[in-house]
Amino acid sequence: MRAHPMVGDSLIALLFLVLDLMLYVAEAASSGPGKPWYVIVPMDIAMTAPLVFRRRYPLAVAYVVLVIGFVHGTLQIGFGSLTTAAVLLYTLVMYVGRRQALYYLCAQIASGVVSFVLNSQGQSSLVFSIVVGLTFAFCWVLGEFMGARQAYHAEVEARLHLLETERDQASRIAVAEERGRIARELHDVVAHAVSVIVVQADGASYALRSDPDLAERAVQTISHTGREALAELRRLLEVLRNEQPTDGPRIPQPGAESLGELAQRVREAGVPVRLEIEGGLTGLPTGVSLGVYRIVQESLTNTLKHAGPGARALVRVRRSDERVDVEITDDGAGKARALVPEAHSLPGGNGVIGMRERATLYGGSLDVGPAPGGGWRVHASLPVRLAP
Repeated sequence: MRAHPMVGDSLIALLFLVLDLMLYVAEAASSGPGKPWYVIVPMDIAMTAPLVFRRRYPLAVAYVVLVIGFVHGTLQIGFGSLTTAAVLLYTLVMYVGRRQALYYLCAQIASGVVSFVLNSQGQSSLVFSIVVGLTFAFCWVLGEFMGARQAYHAEVEARLHLLETERDQASRIAVAEERGRIARELHDVVAHAVSVIVVQADGASYALRSDPDLAERAVQTISHTGREALAELRRLLEVLRNEQPTDGPRIPQPGAESLGELAQRVREAGVPVRLEIEGGLTGLPTGVSLGVYRIVQESLTNTLKHAGPGARALVRVRRSDERVDVEITDDGAGKARALVPEAHSLPGGNGVIGMRERATLYGGSLDVGPAPGGGWRVHASLPVRLAP
């Protein structure tokens, strides 16, 4: 645990005071008592005590010590005036700045010149002046070095704090994007499954007495679709509940190879679907394959919900060496023609947003809008090979 800075400064002040008093005792023992102790001790305390506050009030302490040091040096009481002045010069260079430190150094030089004139001692004063100059130069260089080191550490800490903030923001953005993706996945699963279940349930209720076999097939389709939707919902909700990945088995995501099963489910739901595939769909990148499936699923779900009774859908998938093109059209019979104004607002819905993001994520494109001959058309183009 790091000690408070004032503790270290108090120890420095106490050390200087003890050394000054020891020097006074040594001089008194060798050449007899000079100045009385009741002058020496208060002056030494007044000289060293302000060092305790040198980091909190560096300028005020420096100039207070400058005034006391002038009296201390003029009376020639030990070397406390030199050591404290040197420490405060170092403090100003490190914590305040070069300009204030230069002003203080000039004031110290002026004070030293006046003390030299008042206590001229020839060569001894010259030697002392050289020692003072070297001491101040060393403290200035040390202050520059420590100030630069402190600024470097402050910059590193600021950058680390900025990096942590950016990392937290990136994590929050990633979480929000992932939640949006999962929400669109849930929309795809729930919208498709519920649409199929509702259509089949309506058909089963009408055919329950007139055609029991048809009603039974509709109920079986409802059961199959509900189980598949429940399995996908459980998988997605498990991801939301657990922050850490588990070791349990994961149900594989559907891909382009499952388009036949998807078309069959929609047929069983009451919409005739013709599926045309040119070129093999095996070997597609996983994301592209899933994107193709979801785009077709969302488009056929919209056909179930909006195209009306008697509508037919056509799914064309063409794979070339570079791209895979997906086109889903319906004839928009009956109710769909009345919904064309509503259809123009579809690109703002979650389903179309999800299709568009799936296409653009892999460098593809999506075109959604009314078909020239009536009905609705969705066209997506995705690359077969993803850029590294």
